[in-house]
Amino acid sequence: MEAKLTEDEWCQTRFDQLNLIEHKRLTAMCHGQLYQQRMKKSFDKKVIPRVFREGGALILTTMDDEESTRPMNPDAVKKYFS
Repeated sequence: MEAKLTEDEWCQTRFDQLNLIEHKRLTAMCHGQLYQQRMKKSFDKKVIPRVFREGGALILTTMDDEESTRPMNPDAVKKYFS
């Protein structure tokens, strides 16, 4: 048995379905943005800012405590006090 819908009812049904899809899409987009904000916040908690001053006692060394004159990654920088 097939339900007969008038053209107005059919259009209204389709319009409601499209609105529901749009609402779900916007909800998913909002949840995605909230997730990204939470991930950024948790990542930023783990980052430790380092302050390097010009003229400070910084010496670039290797893992074997050999001094280096070429640039290195910041994790290879050790601070020595005289």
